[in-house]
Amino acid sequence: MTLAAGAAAFARGAWPPAAHAAEGGEVHGISAFGDLKYPADFTHFEYVDPDAPKGGVFSQIGPGIQYNQSFLTFNSLNSYILRGDAAQGMELTFASLMARSSDEPDAMYGFAARSVQISEDRTQYRFAMRPQARFHDGSPLTAHDVAFSLATLKEKGHPIIAQLLRDLEGAEAVNDATVLVRFAPKRARDVPLFAASLPIFSRTFYAGRKFDETTLEAPLGSGAYKVGRFEPGRFIEYERVKDWWGEAVPAIKGTSNFDHVRFEYYRDRDVGFEGFTAKSYLFREEFTSRTWATRYDFPAIKDGRVKREVLPDDTPSGAQGWFINTRRDRFKDPRVREAMIDAFDFEWTNKNIMYGSYERTQSVFQNSDMMARGKPSPEELALLEPFRGKVSDEVFGEPFVPPVSDGSGQDRALLRKASQLLREAGWTVKDGKRVDAKGEHLKIEFLLEEPSFQPHHMPYIKNLATLGIDATLRIVDPVQFRARRDDYDFDVAIQRFNFSSTPGDSLRTFFTSQAAAIKGSQNLSGMADPVIDALVEKVIGADSRAALNTACRALDRVIRAGRYWVPQWYKATHWIAYWDVFGRPPKKPRYSRGVPETWWYDVEKAAKVERAG
Repeated sequence: MTLAAGAAAFARGAWPPAAHAAEGGEVHGISAFGDLKYPADFTHFEYVDPDAPKGGVFSQIGPGIQYNQSFLTFNSLNSYILRGDAAQGMELTFASLMARSSDEPDAMYGFAARSVQISEDRTQYRFAMRPQARFHDGSPLTAHDVAFSLATLKEKGHPIIAQLLRDLEGAEAVNDATVLVRFAPKRARDVPLFAASLPIFSRTFYAGRKFDETTLEAPLGSGAYKVGRFEPGRFIEYERVKDWWGEAVPAIKGTSNFDHVRFEYYRDRDVGFEGFTAKSYLFREEFTSRTWATRYDFPAIKDGRVKREVLPDDTPSGAQGWFINTRRDRFKDPRVREAMIDAFDFEWTNKNIMYGSYERTQSVFQNSDMMARGKPSPEELALLEPFRGKVSDEVFGEPFVPPVSDGSGQDRALLRKASQLLREAGWTVKDGKRVDAKGEHLKIEFLLEEPSFQPHHMPYIKNLATLGIDATLRIVDPVQFRARRDDYDFDVAIQRFNFSSTPGDSLRTFFTSQAAAIKGSQNLSGMADPVIDALVEKVIGADSRAALNTACRALDRVIRAGRYWVPQWYKATHWIAYWDVFGRPPKKPRYSRGVPETWWYDVEKAAKVERAG
């Protein structure tokens, strides 16, 4: 069915009687398995200060990106399509139907919608809109805008969004105050949560504009912030909306406390660090171990104007590594890919380049209960047995773990093993080079957009050369990197991803055959294995957290057996540093940094720092 099927579809579905829930079946929040920490009458999340003062500035180099956003530059304010490199932080300018709780695995509570009624078959979600919701020009935000937004994102949004909405059948405005969102009967468990988290656009604003074009015109938003000053590729500021309609919403109260939130862009990490020491921006999450270990000794650290902390990170760390493009013939044999894994000396790299700060990544669900360990449990075997003979026997034993080297930087035993694997795969040595039966050289180009990773590549490339592999590093500008990445025009590229504690439909964009064929998907390696596809569906269909963890572990075993990536490293902490001008609640939310969402500008601290400087 189309997304604009009309209000007649509202009659479908069975609705629970009023006795089963308050307010005629309406609930104030949703989660994957129905568990909610906060009651219907909650006034704010416990990890915020509801009376936090408003004002001041928060500035940082953005720690994360979504969809078409870039860490290094921007040339567009449209962050929900494939084209262009969008500015970080654009999500601050939009409201969504519901807002996530950061101290629960996946719970969401009313934002632009005050409540939702869910049909007994869970295919229909009837959202009741808040009458006070407004766009920044004062026009009302209605159910019609929600229906328009979901239809537009499914049809014209970034491929990742479109794929995650594939089980969205339609959205219709019953009236200005009620929107009915319909999902396929066997929809993925987290699709309603994803739909409820998406931005709500003004259908009036886009009546005369094309949604799927890059633009530096700020869209009409409805969130706590609107676009302020910006210079493409240098910085963008967001201004807090005064007398904003959502300020007292329980799921929002105590957040969005800064008058200005600013994102800075630096092409070079070292230059970015110098900008922090000069107070060009106020908050920094450190991602370079060398800098964390050796450079936080500048005067403002010594006299206390800058604070440095390590915060726990309880979210699944996911995967980071060199992902190998199996769409290319020379990488189709898993023995070639395993040889590439054996050639990387993590122990030497961690000690000599990263100051021993990291642990080795093994799993796509690293640092979580979803990670496979030891031999399969009986429950895992029940999922895996139907695929015996279709997957490696390794799947039924201990999961694959990257080898531990002797730390010399050139472990001879591992290189001999890698050489043997290459020979078995048909790659022999001729005149010092690995060649196949046709005499073609085994070449690998590492594609990179950020020079700070160059030191990690060079010893790895040296080991590959020892094996006779012609390996090179190509550093390109961010725009070219995104274009080549989206088109899968690379041999090997670095990717880092992590999942929520309740992954579902998002797994399809990373691991499935369908995603492998979609331009701009997250499936960089091109995994196209029917067994992986089937296990992803088992994860999506899990009806309890125990069943979810079991299915994820089974999936993890099969992915790791495929040797699709050269695992890199992770740490279960946030390294943060900040000029001491902030206040914050005593409790950090478990599943996020909480910065800048729950922090605020402390005028007295700022004055003290100013006097000391």
